[in-house]
Amino acid sequence: MTSTLPRLSGIAGIALVLSACATVPDSPATSGPVTVRIVGLNDFHGNLEPLNRPIRLVETGGQEKRVYAAGAAYLASAVEQTRTQSEYSLVIAAGDLIGGSPLVSSIFLDEPAIGAMNRLGLDFNAVGNHEFDRGWKELKRIQQGGCEKNTLREPCVVENPYPGADFQFLAANVKMPDGTTLFPAYGIKRFGAEENGGANEVSVGVIGLTLEDTPTLVTPSGVAGLTFAPEAATINALIPELEKAGVDAIVVSVHQGLYTEVGYNDKSCGGVSGPLVEILKQVDPRVDLVISGHTHRAYVCDFSTIDPERGFLVTSAGYGGSMLTDIALTIDPALGEVIAAKADNIVVQSVGTDRDGNPARPDPAHTQYEPDPEIAAYVARYVAASKEAAERPVGRISGEARDPGPATEETPLGNLIADAQLHGTREAGAQMAFMNNSGIRTGLAPAADGSISYGDIYAVQPFGNTLVTMTLTGTQLLALLEQQFDDEGFVQTFSPSQGFALAYDMSRPVGSRVVSVALDGQPIDTDASYRVTMNSFLAAGGDSFTVFTAGTDVVTGPLDLDAMEEYLRAVPIRQLPSVGRVTDVTPE
Repeated sequence: MTSTLPRLSGIAGIALVLSACATVPDSPATSGPVTVRIVGLNDFHGNLEPLNRPIRLVETGGQEKRVYAAGAAYLASAVEQTRTQSEYSLVIAAGDLIGGSPLVSSIFLDEPAIGAMNRLGLDFNAVGNHEFDRGWKELKRIQQGGCEKNTLREPCVVENPYPGADFQFLAANVKMPDGTTLFPAYGIKRFGAEENGGANEVSVGVIGLTLEDTPTLVTPSGVAGLTFAPEAATINALIPELEKAGVDAIVVSVHQGLYTEVGYNDKSCGGVSGPLVEILKQVDPRVDLVISGHTHRAYVCDFSTIDPERGFLVTSAGYGGSMLTDIALTIDPALGEVIAAKADNIVVQSVGTDRDGNPARPDPAHTQYEPDPEIAAYVARYVAASKEAAERPVGRISGEARDPGPATEETPLGNLIADAQLHGTREAGAQMAFMNNSGIRTGLAPAADGSISYGDIYAVQPFGNTLVTMTLTGTQLLALLEQQFDDEGFVQTFSPSQGFALAYDMSRPVGSRVVSVALDGQPIDTDASYRVTMNSFLAAGGDSFTVFTAGTDVVTGPLDLDAMEEYLRAVPIRQLPSVGRVTDVTPE
């Protein structure tokens, strides 16, 4: 199943024309409608292995069930089975293939996630915000291949040299300083047989882009020099260019998404919300299909129920390769346009185990896929390489630290991380530490004796951030804490270290919602200076916490995971901290 697509250069602003992979039929060409099968993917996040917990499915009727799903080898089989339903097909992803990944992929700079997608036959991927986690120069290497070192981790540990992506990243709204795009704005895939008169020749144009707010979601140094243009305006500017190129269908793959209140395959868009709604209301109606992502939700939304002038479908396949979207575009070559479209989300049911470690019973309502043997062997190679690092014990904790929950919620796990960061930077003079809850990717579930492995803590914080300690005045500190709120309420709250106390009142105006702040029982003095620790993502102004960029006497410390390991090892059993460091005093 290794992809046969050619290696493509990152030249911006051009149409990439790929030859069809399908076999040319022996029968004479006809002028009838042609069906192009499109497999939609999004937010894979390097999940090479099946998810370790079942996914929650809400059916169209509202009933809920849980199914074990995902894994690159299972996803590949599901993709192949879907593609074979039509003579012409392509696979399109809407970003976050990499970044925020499990250890088996992330510790190797997500090279195996790209290798799996090469073998799966991916054609295009629109860049997502997580593609920029390690900076745009490293993303260029991920596309092009090679072993240039752009991060603290070593590249090419398992595959040397790393071969790069056989598919093309697209970045229509990501501009370099010279005005060109970081990667091509769009690609074109042509299908058909010219030697048979070309009567059935059809072509699909794919515009790929990320959300305009990407710079607020990644370490600013990783996108330095880049500008991110508005989504709708970028799409609309490219429509005439694609029409001039003679495409019959226009697909937008965008790393931005929706929320709905209906089942994963309900086409009604019931309870639809999210930033993508207003973006799509501005998009040229000549768009035929939108493949989306970012929200990790699964939906197939007929957008004409929201805006009758825009009759395209908007799809998303959840998270982690747990689903794919099976999309059929029927194209009339004579008219040069799409005459029908349908889509369904397909659950990639794999093999899982229940809470007792026994094989889980497959859900008969969903196909039980067999793993693709080539990709299974490829994944096993990386699992073996990561096993030694993953299984190394790093300490014990007093109980389970549940999943982090909303970014606005204080949790024992967030407080534990902040405590570890404070402990690890005391020599730099740290008096307090703040952890951004959005950077906590999963919970900590210890073994029966409380033991935690390196793989466990890596899954919680997979980004490879360093710890940074800086000086902020009391006035700056209060301004920083106010940046947790906007007109609608919380942006997100920090998890603070021990000894820190914050009270807030949401009934007060933006900019004055912090009621009180204290350190070790003493109110913050606006005229004093404080040594504050945070991860390198926040230190560069990530998550829009721009006050951090004004800090002085900056000291770069250890990796966040090294600090956590040291903190866990310092005592026989580390007690999970309680919550209550952040208090809501809003009147009822």
